[in-house]
Amino acid sequence: MPDQRLDLDKLHRLAEVYNIATDFWGFNGEHEFVDQETLTSVLAAMGVDAHNDAAIEAALVAKDEAPWRQILPPCVVARNDQDYVVHVHVPHGWNVELGITCEDGSEFAVRQVDDFTPPRTIEGHEIGQASFAIKSGLPLGYHTLHAIVSHSDTDKIAKDSTTLIVTPGRLDNSSLAQHRSWGMMAQLYSTRSAQSWGVGDTDDLLEMASLFGAMGADYLLVNPLHAAEPVEPLSPSPYLPVTRRFFNPMYIRPENIREVAYLSGPERSLITWAAENVKKDSVKNTHIDRDASWKAKREALEVIFKAGRSQAREREFAQYRRNEGQGLEDFALWCALTEYYHGEPFPEELKDVHGRAVAKARASLRDRIDFWAWLQWIMDQQLADAQRAAKAAGMAFGVAHDLAVGVHPEGSDTWTMPDTFARGIGVGAPPDMYNQQGQNWSQPPWRPDALERMDYAPLRDMARTVLRHAGALRVDHVMGLFRLWWIPEGSAASHGTYVRFNHDAMVGVLLLEAYRAGAVVVGEDLGNVEPWVREYLRDRGILGTSIFWFEKDEQGNPLRPEDYRANALVSVDTHDLPPAAGYLAEEHVDLRARLGLLVEPEEEVRAQARHERETVYARLREYGLIGDEPSEREVVEALHVYLTKTPAPLLCVSLVDAVGERRAQNQPGTDQEYPNWKIPLADGTEKVVLVEELAKNPRLLSLMETFTRAFKS
Repeated sequence: MPDQRLDLDKLHRLAEVYNIATDFWGFNGEHEFVDQETLTSVLAAMGVDAHNDAAIEAALVAKDEAPWRQILPPCVVARNDQDYVVHVHVPHGWNVELGITCEDGSEFAVRQVDDFTPPRTIEGHEIGQASFAIKSGLPLGYHTLHAIVSHSDTDKIAKDSTTLIVTPGRLDNSSLAQHRSWGMMAQLYSTRSAQSWGVGDTDDLLEMASLFGAMGADYLLVNPLHAAEPVEPLSPSPYLPVTRRFFNPMYIRPENIREVAYLSGPERSLITWAAENVKKDSVKNTHIDRDASWKAKREALEVIFKAGRSQAREREFAQYRRNEGQGLEDFALWCALTEYYHGEPFPEELKDVHGRAVAKARASLRDRIDFWAWLQWIMDQQLADAQRAAKAAGMAFGVAHDLAVGVHPEGSDTWTMPDTFARGIGVGAPPDMYNQQGQNWSQPPWRPDALERMDYAPLRDMARTVLRHAGALRVDHVMGLFRLWWIPEGSAASHGTYVRFNHDAMVGVLLLEAYRAGAVVVGEDLGNVEPWVREYLRDRGILGTSIFWFEKDEQGNPLRPEDYRANALVSVDTHDLPPAAGYLAEEHVDLRARLGLLVEPEEEVRAQARHERETVYARLREYGLIGDEPSEREVVEALHVYLTKTPAPLLCVSLVDAVGERRAQNQPGTDQEYPNWKIPLADGTEKVVLVEELAKNPRLLSLMETFTRAFKS
């Protein structure tokens, strides 16, 4: 706890130099001020002592002097369309030369420019600052910036180097201006076929990509496929993974693994028996049981893995492991340890990934590490198959992946890279009109200073893996590249503050990986977003997100389609709201009232919902899209036709809207109160809709005919 009486001016100054907000504007337009306890807790999570005035003063001095205590910055991120000035700190009067060695081995000299900054005295030594201009036009990539420091009167020479990341100034989305696209959005785990093992999988992904590609879609957007716990119980939320770099093997279709064709009869019987019960679950409208599905699937995968591979396949697997490097080996080790300890916390001696005990475990668990690494290889292959099928079906982008905002506090990332995360902090969102108590997603944030020290490797490794077999990427809560709402442990979600990141660097690294993958990037920029952020994303070639229900004019009426942004992906709804049919029926009010999540009186909220519905009907009638007594199906189709009249380059149809589902996949602000992320795809009568039935589903076909006709006109 901080001392009761701190110098608030100095505390605020310290918070600001660490990019911690001391005040902010709430969703209701009120100016909010962050309390002292929150500021000191967030500073402590960054390793900064602010418990008294003396500690604050010392921290301010240390932060101010830090750049002067090293020759080069920890990492330099520059755009290729702008000059960038690097400040170098050397003993005053010494000479310094700066050069660049690129990824391909080419070299460039860096020209020094005038810098009249006075020298500083650091620990009795006079330190000067020299500045160098990195010119625009350098090749994109991860390069090395190196400095040679010397003194003309002595033989003393000092050397230093740092990573130079040259990123695109913007992604080129000119193709979208020439060829407007639409796609389908689906929750893969909920979208199952008769052959699914209780959970939608990569084969269902492939089938949907083929189907919707044939219908004219250019992409299929799915929920995050990041890795979950390796053993039961599994977290149901795809937005709470153990890592965002690797994938969840629960999505593997075992029968599609090549080695299954060569199994013996008894071995194939083991796979059939393992699948028998969970396959029956795929045709039932019961809550998705990930634990049962994964337990059965893991048993089958064990049989396939132990059967072995041909020499060529073994070499391919080995090459995959070499390409993925230490990150894969550490993740597989974490999985093996989690399996060994049945999901319980590791003993104290195993909490240091670089410790001696972990090295011994790495040797003793070699076979299990091989298994968990193999699962990632299989996922990689099946995702590649799905992307090939999508492109073969005519999709311009193919599979579009979703990038979650964070990871589980006790997952593999926090074990393998503990210094990257701020401990004792949860990420969430302040109160807004739909979540009036705020949200705490229980995820530890990256530390901005740690990312810089690590050359943004966690970000670039994650983006590279997710984009390997994708043509588009949706970044959930894209504000996380700019600022995140940090909530100290034990505090209410409303008692947090924003911590700002180096957004130029974060966005730049993401764009570099997207450029190399040839992918489009969409940022989910809903909620409490500063206007300049949307302008910045637009200038960098990242599309925003527009949701029909959130787009209002100054009178609170539905925004006219011609007034929508021209640089966004637009859809009717989002997974945090009921599908359109449910929303029109006030399901979002019923659910929040039932769960006690309303802040305002229920009748007021219900009256607001009814007024909103009437304004929607009025707007649709204004454009001639519905009559006086439209059916639910007609309204849902009209909403999608309405979106075709916007200038948005990307349109998105939700599969739940297409089949008439009413239930929400997720209710923010709940945990056990609602079966979040467990609702199987069903129609308005709650009859399960299977993947193989989609091509003949009357409601889907009707929406596709109406929507695509309007889209083409």
